[in-house]
Amino acid sequence: MKNNPLQVFKFGGASVRDAKGLGNVADIIRTSQTGRLLVVVSAMGKTTNALERVVDTIYSGKDPEPEIRSLIEHHLGVIQDLFPPTTHLPGVIEKYFIELVTSFAPGIEYDAWYDRVVSIGEIVSSEILSQYLIQCGLPVVWADARNYVRTDDTHREGKVNWSRTEQSMKALEDILQHSIVVTQGFIGESPAGNTVTLGRDGSDYSAAIFASCLGAASVTIWKDVPGVMNADPRRLPAAIVFDELPFREAAEMTYYGASVIHPKTIKPLANRKIPLYVKSFEDPALPGTTIHETVVQQLPPLIVFKENQCLISCRATDYTFVNEQQMSAIFNALSELDVHINVMQNSAISFSFCIDYREDKVFRLIRRLAENFEVYYNTGLTLITVKNYDSSTYETYSKRPGVILEQTSRSTFQVLVRN
Repeated sequence: MKNNPLQVFKFGGASVRDAKGLGNVADIIRTSQTGRLLVVVSAMGKTTNALERVVDTIYSGKDPEPEIRSLIEHHLGVIQDLFPPTTHLPGVIEKYFIELVTSFAPGIEYDAWYDRVVSIGEIVSSEILSQYLIQCGLPVVWADARNYVRTDDTHREGKVNWSRTEQSMKALEDILQHSIVVTQGFIGESPAGNTVTLGRDGSDYSAAIFASCLGAASVTIWKDVPGVMNADPRRLPAAIVFDELPFREAAEMTYYGASVIHPKTIKPLANRKIPLYVKSFEDPALPGTTIHETVVQQLPPLIVFKENQCLISCRATDYTFVNEQQMSAIFNALSELDVHINVMQNSAISFSFCIDYREDKVFRLIRRLAENFEVYYNTGLTLITVKNYDSSTYETYSKRPGVILEQTSRSTFQVLVRN
């Protein structure tokens, strides 16, 4: 058993949204496990969205009871469908959610409070899944990811302390020799012992962290799509599934906003040459997509729509040219506020860049930039990126109405359009 390869499976919220989904997860684990196994699980369904509403409700001094009660009832319904009436889980689950209200302290920083609350979704779903797998006769140990994934104290975008994380994960090696480990995605722990999240939808990244530190043979992300596709099939029904992708191509896809994999997932796997499989939990027999160290000739165009974008333009107040010193000031502000650019463009007297529209960050950035520049901004935009574009896709997307920025490189074409 000791020399068996380690697999890491990651199941997202859609795969564990209800009792039927959890039953399917158990079936996949039974039929797809070929060696030692660590399972990373997300919050159930839309639980994270609901917990975000709880954060705002409590922080603004309003009554969160209806939202919390709805969350409790949903999880208790799943438990009722899966377990006998004697199970202890309802009390455990209610305790987690009810403590959300009592743990709030006036004056707590918003992002720290956010991390404390939304992390409950993963904790609860992993508790339910682990107990269900035990009921199914599988040897399972529940593990709190915060005891293993060590981060800095950057709330909502925690940066992994890799040396401390690798050291902490050594404790899992013996457990994995005889048990399946079920743990949470999305969360880690700061040096002060506080819960820190790794960025929205960061459970894929968690799977990569565990795999990298434990020397896994592979990572499999189970999705509600048949694999990595060259476009969102909800937008483009003719989208096709990639059989395989090079690590580099997949990394660029995630950078441009392809949502099938979290952007930080690829790097730790590529560095350790750990293949990533993206497969369908709805039809596990499908081959899915393999992402690994390879070369694929003539990939079809990849089309990514990234919505809720904001275009910010900075112009020197005295109409001088935008020089290196001024650009340095802009980039320093972006770095200090942890804002990531999706596309940028400059002219003689202005510098423009497109970022995700997160209201609090955007307006902090605008206030900071306004100290030295005239600042203009547009919201409600969509960034369309065509990687490996051809004449047909260029023609299609360059002529879309409402284009306010266009940029073309050797292999990538981008347009920013008004919705």
